[in-house]
Amino acid sequence: MNARAFWIFGILQSVSLGMIVFLVFRSLNAIHGETLVGLDTTIVLSTTFPLFLLLVAYTVYTKK
Repeated sequence: MNARAFWIFGILQSVSLGMIVFLVFRSLNAIHGETLVGLDTTIVLSTTFPLFLLLVAYTVYTKK
């Protein structure tokens, strides 16, 4: 597996995971009827969690 394929699929995975996390928090707010988790917290969690997983996958990938 080359590095280019890793970065392409890793970024696609991170973006899709971020969108899923964002949509889950937005749907929880819509179901409850009021704000359970603020928009700023939702954005932070939907960006930092996938980036952290991408960093972990990169460190595992580069270890040989």
